[in-house]
Amino acid sequence: MTARRRRRGGARSHGLAAAGAGLLLVPLAAGCGSGGSGGSGGSGDVKIGVPAPLSGDSASAGQDILAAARVAADEVNKAGGVKGKKIKIVQADDQCSAQQGAQAAQKLLNSGVVAVAGGYCSGAAVPAIPIYGRRSVPFVMDASTNPSLTDSGKGKVFRTCGRDDNQGLVAAKFMTGPLGAKRIALLHDNTTYAKGLADAAANSVKQSGGQVVYEDALQPGQSDYSPVLTKIASTKPDVLYFTGYYAEAGLLMKQRKQLGLKFTLMGGDATTDATVLKTAGSAADGYIATTAPLAKDLPAASGFVSAYKAKNGADPGPFSVYEYDAVKVLAKVIGQTGTKGADIIKGLHGVKDFPGITGPITFDAKGDRTDPLYITVHVQNGAFTAFKKLDRSGAWVDAKAS
Repeated sequence: MTARRRRRGGARSHGLAAAGAGLLLVPLAAGCGSGGSGGSGGSGDVKIGVPAPLSGDSASAGQDILAAARVAADEVNKAGGVKGKKIKIVQADDQCSAQQGAQAAQKLLNSGVVAVAGGYCSGAAVPAIPIYGRRSVPFVMDASTNPSLTDSGKGKVFRTCGRDDNQGLVAAKFMTGPLGAKRIALLHDNTTYAKGLADAAANSVKQSGGQVVYEDALQPGQSDYSPVLTKIASTKPDVLYFTGYYAEAGLLMKQRKQLGLKFTLMGGDATTDATVLKTAGSAADGYIATTAPLAKDLPAASGFVSAYKAKNGADPGPFSVYEYDAVKVLAKVIGQTGTKGADIIKGLHGVKDFPGITGPITFDAKGDRTDPLYITVHVQNGAFTAFKKLDRSGAWVDAKAS
């Protein structure tokens, strides 16, 4: 096991408990930052913070989020900026951990950000939210999906993505519907995100008439999950739904194939990073995941995809479109309200049908998006491809259908 894996596993496995502890490790610097009092950090720029895992096992997702934020900022700046001022993206590495999430939040405030757009791991977002909240700096999350984040965000936290209870419901309906599964195993990693999604899926599976035959956690960062898979196989599931992150998902795919296990393997939206395909190789074929629509399948995102590829030499990842929309909606609101945090928050609550590339964006009273959309994707020919989605009548249709 590498040192990097040990650090990530230990930091993430504590979930909410570690998040609370992290708050004690980061003293608030009085008078730093400008979220509460307005301004743009003492410069001509309007600073928007982007906390994300820029190192460690989730760095691929974090770098993707940061790249998407820069594409959005470039577009705003080329169009004249915000009231003549340029958007400046300020990055902070939260390493997907509670302690680093708190430290990243304080770093961004000290840098003078007036708003924040980002957040990949819910466990890193938990301690950051009250730090931003005390300064009335709005936090628009692009990938942190645990319901508690907006439930306890006191109206200062927003999401361009969906929530785990939305995703858990879609997963349960797909497993008990198109897959025809009766016996369902659930595996998580005890992080805030993964445990929350597993619990949401378990509740929805039972409501959908399925049986949860296994629900437990693995230890992140290990190299051999054969004992876990063998134990799960003994419960004779029709499908295993893994709600953790892509580093472990790739190994589960590979080792499931090596063991000759026949149950269907599914995962949540933290398993759709392209890195998982490199880890699993041919064992990824047929893998299914619940996720937000992919950038390549969103007609309104074609311009973003082209700009992202031109700037980064690669295709955008699964949460890039939600980060792009988070920066764009903040730029729009700041242009209307100015840079005082309380005014930005009020402006975000007034957002209605903002034309995001992920679809119209309206925030409810909690700050959640009113139209979250989850689909299923599967791996074909070494790539994630849109599979099925629920239409307005509740029927499963081709996810690429308009």
